[in-house]
Amino acid sequence: MKFLSRPSRRTLVLAGALGALTVAASAAVPAADAQAATGCAVTYTTNSWSGGFTANVTIKNLGDAVDGWTLGFTFPDAGQRVGQGWSATWSQAGAAVTARSASWNGALATGASTSIGFNGTWIGANPAPTTFTLNGTACTGAATPTPPPPTTAPPPTTPPATTPPPTTPPPVGQTPVAINGQVRVCGVNLCNQYGRPIQLRGMSSHGIQWFANCLNDASLDALADDWRADLLRIAMYVQEDGYETDPAGFTNRVNALVDEAEQRGMYALVDFHTLTPGDPTHNLERAKTFFAAVSARNATKKNVIYEIANEPNGVSWATIKSYAEQVIPVIRANDPDAVVVVGTRGWSSLGVSDGSNANEVINNPVNATNIMYTFHFYAASHRDNYRAEVERAAARLPLFVTEFGTVDYTGDGGVDVASSNAWLDLLDRLKISYANWTYSDKAEGSAALRPGTCAGGTYTGPGVLTGSGALMRERIRTPDNFPTA
Repeated sequence: MKFLSRPSRRTLVLAGALGALTVAASAAVPAADAQAATGCAVTYTTNSWSGGFTANVTIKNLGDAVDGWTLGFTFPDAGQRVGQGWSATWSQAGAAVTARSASWNGALATGASTSIGFNGTWIGANPAPTTFTLNGTACTGAATPTPPPPTTAPPPTTPPATTPPPTTPPPVGQTPVAINGQVRVCGVNLCNQYGRPIQLRGMSSHGIQWFANCLNDASLDALADDWRADLLRIAMYVQEDGYETDPAGFTNRVNALVDEAEQRGMYALVDFHTLTPGDPTHNLERAKTFFAAVSARNATKKNVIYEIANEPNGVSWATIKSYAEQVIPVIRANDPDAVVVVGTRGWSSLGVSDGSNANEVINNPVNATNIMYTFHFYAASHRDNYRAEVERAAARLPLFVTEFGTVDYTGDGGVDVASSNAWLDLLDRLKISYANWTYSDKAEGSAALRPGTCAGGTYTGPGVLTGSGALMRERIRTPDNFPTA
């Protein structure tokens, strides 16, 4: 939860160029190489900005089926470098780049395609490669990228919806986890087991040391069945009478709530809720201990997402990045497939509340794969300049709004319906997942439940909801868009 925020005046710059290159060929294959592809097509597109770019690569197998593939190409300019990649294991030697298939996309039938990508850097020029190989077979051809003129501002936003889309119940027996399975990061999106971008929508608990009674069988049934939420964020404070007072007890409580979410087909966002002090390295050893235990215990589950630092504040992005690069390997040692969400500077505002912007993350991303970056906002306090930065950053970074409020940054005050809907329309359009603060009955504007609700046994019906709760329930319970093909 955010307690301090300061809007900034700055100039937004989005210098980008889009290019596309398609090459295809058929070539003879040595008989000894049963895994060589006898033909292949590659589409390589880039989205560039000053000093960096995102490359998306689609590989189509035009020959015999393969089980495991290696894509090779050479950068035309010596200053081009591969950075963070996804959906493949990326390596670079000199100008030569290699991408090896992941466990889930190695099998390519004849005519089948798969998409991979990476964020890179460039110095001097950023031309597209013109030749590719798949399992040693050359994909040759000729095409010329035709980039449009660079843009200097984010694309225009669509106007806010005046009414929520119609509500229909989900298919019987089809929960968010049952449909989507193990999620992963692909490009700038969160994708399901079919490799299709999705958006998860749900609620955050308040601190489980204070409002544990709001997370019981009846309330969680209401969240899953009446709200039709996709995820539950489990806010485990580290300080403020939280984890540091009873590490084993809080770890067990988090694990129990992961199980409760799993039983209801919801994703569990495990939040290591650091706020005061704002330097995440203060809790580095606690984080390693906690995430080692939780990731080992839940390694086989498909519904767990890890948020390793709630709202870093008062520290540089370099400090946050260093923390992340020490904690993520602890999780990966037990659970190599889970998505990890990394907090950002200025109370997870991508630096905007510190007078900065997302460039510091774009230009110096965390050295890890399958990660996303956190953005938090409170609708009555954070408006157009914050929305503009999310619009710009979302073209470069995979974002997850792990916490936001419909009220002001203190978590209190009246609901700003217009700003809340503008934010939610933006997140829906960009397929950015979110968790609203909070699924609790605290006597403050951001709480979804009226004070005293959690002492009773009723969690459905208009009588238990605050203004914020009523707004968020109607937004969350509208039909999900979970593509499966």
